[in-house]
Formats: sequence, C-alpha cells, structure tokens
Amino acid sequence: MVSSARPKLITAVAVVAALGTLAACGGGSGPSGADGDGKQTYTFWDPYPQFDASSQWGKLVQQCGTEAGVQVKRTAYDTTDLGNKALLAAQQGNAPDVMLVDNPVVSTLVEAGILNKVTDVGLKTDAVQKNILGAGTIDGDAYGTPIGANTLALYYNKKVLDAAGVEPASITDWDSLTAALKKVKGKGKKGITFSAINTEEGSFQFLPWFWGAGGDLTKLDSAEGRAALDLWKQWVDSGYAPKSVLQNTQTTSWQEFATGDYAFAENGTWQLGNAEKAGFDYGVIPIPGRDGGAAPVPTGGEFVTIPVQKDTARYAASSKITNCLTSAGNVLKTDTTLTYVAPTDSVQKQQVAQNEKLKPWVEAVAAARGRTSGGLGTTYPTISEPMWTAVQSTLSGGKSPEDALAAAQDAADKGTN
Repeated sequence: MVSSARPKLITAVAVVAALGTLAACGGGSGPSGADGDGKQTYTFWDPYPQFDASSQWGKLVQQCGTEAGVQVKRTAYDTTDLGNKALLAAQQGNAPDVMLVDNPVVSTLVEAGILNKVTDVGLKTDAVQKNILGAGTIDGDAYGTPIGANTLALYYNKKVLDAAGVEPASITDWDSLTAALKKVKGKGKKGITFSAINTEEGSFQFLPWFWGAGGDLTKLDSAEGRAALDLWKQWVDSGYAPKSVLQNTQTTSWQEFATGDYAFAENGTWQLGNAEKAGFDYGVIPIPGRDGGAAPVPTGGEFVTIPVQKDTARYAASSKITNCLTSAGNVLKTDTTLTYVAPTDSVQKQQVAQNEKLKPWVEAVAAARGRTSGGLGTTYPTISEPMWTAVQSTLSGGKSPEDALAAAQDAADKGTN
C-alpha cells in the first residue's frame, strides 16, 4: 500500500524548487547515536554555507548544543538544496533534528507532514511580531520561529537627488516618486533600477507595488494589479527605469545602482554592507504605497523548525537548541551578522541603538507580510510564476498590462484548481 504522504512529498519537492531561486550548500544525515563523550548527536541543517565552523554562527550552533547537553552535527546547504533534501530525508525517515529553512518553504513542509507545531515542542514565539511569524503560520498554528527578517526598501543616491532638487522626504506616494524620477532624468541622470527577472526574484520585487496598490494575489487581473504593472511599464517606457530590469537579478540591479548614476534602487537589507562601500552618500526610504504610506513588502528570512521524528523524546533537546538560537541575546548577534532585522520589538530597538541606519528597515519590516500568508500556503508558487510572466510580457512590449494579467489569472486558476 502506498503511503498518502508520498504524493504530497513528491509535489512538495517541485514547489520548493520553484521557490528556491530567491535566496536575497555539504551532506547531512539523520539523528545518530552518542559520540565519544557519551553525548547524543543531534543533526542541524541551515542555508548558510558562507559560515564555517569557525564563524560566529558556527560557534553559536555548537554552543546551543552544549547548553542543551548534546553534540550538534551541523550541515549547510544552499536554500533550494536544503528544502529538497529535507523532503527526501522525511521520505526516508531520517529528517534532521533541527532545521533552518526559508520562510516560504515552511508551508510546503507542513503540507508534506514534516514539521511540528511550536506548541507541541515547546518553542517560544510570544514576543515575535505577528506579521513576521505569519510567514510560518498555517491555519492559525506556527510551525517554527523566525531567526530574523529582511525585506525591501528604496535606496537613494543623495548626490543625484540633490542635483535634481529632490528631497527624499517629499516622496510619499507613486505620483511624487514618478515626479522625482522625471526631475532626475531631466538632469541627465538615471531614475530607478529594480529586478523584474522571470524568477521568484521578479515577483518578490513586484509585490510591494502590487500590494501597495491594494492588490490581492488571488485576483491578479484586478484594477489594483493593473495599476502596479502600469506604473512599472510607464517607468520603462519613459526611460525612468532601464530595459535591463527584464534580466536584472537583485544583485545586478544593485551593481547598476552602485555605478552612482541612479537616483533609486529597490533592494534589500542584505545590501547594507555594499552600500557602505559604494563611495557615495546614500539613504533609505520605505517603498511608498500608491496613495501614500509605506507599501506592504514581502518578508524574507528563515525559520528555525523542528522536523517530525519517530523518537519523540528527542524534541526536548531540539527545543532547547532552538530556544537558545532565538533568545534575545543570540538573535541580536546573529541578525547583526546576517544584516537581518530581529523578529521582536525589544531586539529591534537594540539594533537601532547600535546602528541608526537600521531604523528605516525596522519600519519596513513592520509593514511586511509573508508571501504565503493569508491562507495561500503552497498555492503561492502557482500564482507567483504567472505574475512574473505577466511582468515580463508587459515590460518587453509583448502584451498590455490588462491582457498579461488576464492570462496570468487564467494560468493561476488552472494551477490552483
């Protein structure tokens, strides 16, 4: 008899692969026996291959294992590989004890029956901001706790804006932003760069404008959705944004901004280090909503989760490891290393006290929402791909915003039904 979980796992592998292209890496094994010191060995997987065992992060993982009275065997994968290996490990009955995963993948792993609810394994989430926790919440239950969050905002080049007579504080809605771009172009400089590539990165960057118009992901072809796509098309057609946005990743978009020729770049928290090295004065403002205020932006970042194990006695130590990693003091260190905004108000205040330049990012995260929130869960990828396809076909001149989004809605309906 074939297990009913197996088809879900096979489908989930495809969903994880679709989401993995966004990720703003070794081999692993399931739970094992005691080491030479008599301590039980617990497996821990994360998507941070850039940090080896000698890094602050690597040392923290080991420290939390020691405090839990166990030995931790850590393995780092790239984001997509980690999600796929988690699904395969679950099929084989050797999932890791603790796993750090990209937040949109949580709902996929939950549907596949891999993750425990936080309430069942003693994880602490009371202090976590609800909108950040929402990215890992399904049907009212959280299935992990966030290590931190990153998101999008607008970087600006102060010299370019000064030359055009534009005050950053004057940009409060779409009209004022477009007027600023017109002034910048009139002074011989370039307006705004972003990523509209035909991957999840393109959807990630389009979402603030889509949501900022009041768009609903279940209604891609709404008037609000058309308004957002019209805005981007207007910018490209008017020369306020370059044609290269069609191929730009968030990295290549940043490289354009780093030339010093652009007034604005839509990009993420993770570029703060590069901004300091850019060689010109910069600032950050929230992405404006259509009619004012900060637009909702998509939440990036990872959740610490505890996969289902046959031996439920292992959960006690796994919970200790997880609560250690997400304690206030440790999150402050980790999020400083990762350039993340902390998921709790108290730690956010400490971050801003240490680095005033994080203030606009804290504000942006406060307005953020999970891509899979609102009950979308594993249907998000079947909506995201038609959405980025619509953006591509419109900006390339192949279809009008209306026709492109009508086709996108039709494709999304077929994918979700």
